[in-house]
Amino acid sequence: MLRIGVDIGGTFTDFCGWREGDENIVTLKVPSTPPNFEDGFRNGFEKLLEQLPPNPGEAAFVMHGTTVSTNAVIERKGPKIAFFVTEGYRDLLELQRVGVRNPLNIFEARTKPLIDREMVFEVKERILRGGEIRTAIDNAEVEALARKAAGAGATGYAVALLHSYANPDHEAAVARAIRKATGEDAEISLSSEIWPRIGEYERAIVSVLNAFVRRRMNEYIGAVETYVAERLPGSQLFVTRSNGGAMAASEARNFPVHTLLSGPASGVTAVQYLGRAMGEANILTMDMGGTSTDISLVRDGEAPTSTAAEVGEFPVVMPVTGIEAIGAGGGSIISMDGGVLRIGPRSAGSYPGPVCFSRGGNEPTLADAFLIAGYLPEALLGGEMKLDKSAAERALAPVAQALNTDVLSAAEMCVTVASSNMVAGVLPYLARQGVDPEDLTLLVYGGAGAIQGPLLAAEIGVNRVLVPMNPSVFCALGGLVSDLSNDALETVHGQAVDGALIAGKFARLRNRGAEWLSRQAPAERLASTNFECWAEMRYVGQSFQVDVRLPDSAIENHDLAAMYAAFHEEHERIYSHADTTAPVEFVDLRLRVRGAMSIPEPTSNGSPDAGPSVKATRSMRFHNQLIPAVPVYDREKLTSNEAVQGPAVIEQRAATIVVPPEFVARVGAYGAILMTRS
Repeated sequence: MLRIGVDIGGTFTDFCGWREGDENIVTLKVPSTPPNFEDGFRNGFEKLLEQLPPNPGEAAFVMHGTTVSTNAVIERKGPKIAFFVTEGYRDLLELQRVGVRNPLNIFEARTKPLIDREMVFEVKERILRGGEIRTAIDNAEVEALARKAAGAGATGYAVALLHSYANPDHEAAVARAIRKATGEDAEISLSSEIWPRIGEYERAIVSVLNAFVRRRMNEYIGAVETYVAERLPGSQLFVTRSNGGAMAASEARNFPVHTLLSGPASGVTAVQYLGRAMGEANILTMDMGGTSTDISLVRDGEAPTSTAAEVGEFPVVMPVTGIEAIGAGGGSIISMDGGVLRIGPRSAGSYPGPVCFSRGGNEPTLADAFLIAGYLPEALLGGEMKLDKSAAERALAPVAQALNTDVLSAAEMCVTVASSNMVAGVLPYLARQGVDPEDLTLLVYGGAGAIQGPLLAAEIGVNRVLVPMNPSVFCALGGLVSDLSNDALETVHGQAVDGALIAGKFARLRNRGAEWLSRQAPAERLASTNFECWAEMRYVGQSFQVDVRLPDSAIENHDLAAMYAAFHEEHERIYSHADTTAPVEFVDLRLRVRGAMSIPEPTSNGSPDAGPSVKATRSMRFHNQLIPAVPVYDREKLTSNEAVQGPAVIEQRAATIVVPPEFVARVGAYGAILMTRS
């Protein structure tokens, strides 16, 4: 059986392939082909199979990460959607949570909804918060509304009725009425089916986002799934999801909202995988791609879970891997703003991309600054992709003139500003987590992570930097080693809660989780199954919840006191205080099921190649100084006995690693480069 991880970004499409029983992982990086990303997938898939030829009749599990759904939301490119709400709540998407993001800005406006007001339809019905029906639904009236919506051009439908988390019957009735009026193949997204939690606006946004991206994801995943099935009969396509796991393609086609943050989440999954093998339990992750830089924090080997994520300008309240954007990416555009040097937020994207890519770009980017300052070589992908340094210098010349300096100095200034912006994001993030940078290892990946990451580490006081064997395809590796994973939720807010009720609800959630897992893959392909019980809890009167992992023993023994103790302990860890005498209440119960499949052990991909490791020298800018002969090392020839004192550069086919003057680098376990402050 082959297992293949794929991560599609705006600039490159990354692949990792492994055959069960083999030691080595095959990696590949090819240019992406927007807007038809399917073409880039096929091109890379064929090249990967050339390096990892399938045996006769051999099938594959393909774990696919994609930004198709995310881009659709950010670019607001989607079909016309009709939205069905409880009568009196037509302006739900407009009112949102009443407030604005920045109340100090007198020009601040609320986020423009994805659905226009004329496509919002009110249904005469009412369910109370306990699930009791106060006003029954009129099916004939809903059918008339559905015909009206279809006549107005609706091709998809979202439904979010009041208190449907407590009783989904009315939403199900609306779905039946829509199908009766418009056809059985109508694409309908029910909030109670996707994420049945309290909070009408957040639940409504989940259903709207799902409906908005469903058609595009259905087309894309369908094309990829058909190709994989024809190319390797018997294979199965999975799609990575925002909680760091994966799900069957059929599930992703119906519920694509779960894939909105899947790309960054896969990277954190790979960090956990490598961290466990290397004994690194506390890791600050840094994923720097073409558009942005994302960070996360792995503590005691566990990735954080957040219910406060955003995609575009919209909240996503489902549990996702906690990730925070802190700065620019390699494609972020350099500009002058009233005499101030700016990096981003605009990006050159993959096309035209940085000026040095020679794809028609004419605005300087951070990647162009990397090249001019000597951090990047003049060719990528082992020489296949030439970079035009002269064009980058011409593009950056107006910025240098505005700064009253030369182009080389301006390039280093751009890198410094990018680092400063990241420092301003990282340090408050770590302070909120109660973590000292000196206690962490920074693990860098992404196309530009191994360039900017070590520079950031030098700024914030991190003493250890880890660069994995293949940093530029690390998210694809995360897909390859992902578990099948799903979260199921039940709201208990307002109910009389005791230990027996909690245990009974988790038993039902466990049955739902096991049933979900049985739909994803054959039981014989699963190495193990694991269930995690979580609860959103708070002090009575508190306006926010704390996500708490409940001990299995407490649930089995109906021990409510032990559950409260777990809450107090977590509250103390996050906020440095807890009131053990105050009453505590449950809001939601959540069960996460994980189905683990066979994955490879980390490997260094063989012994170093023979020959000297230093292959060249080149001039580089560090700390406002030009260093004329910085050694350039070939990563494939480095041995564990060599110590690379910065400043230096370590190059491999698909990545460039910068070693700042403050650090010394060595080859560590599994071929990873470990930099320590010298």
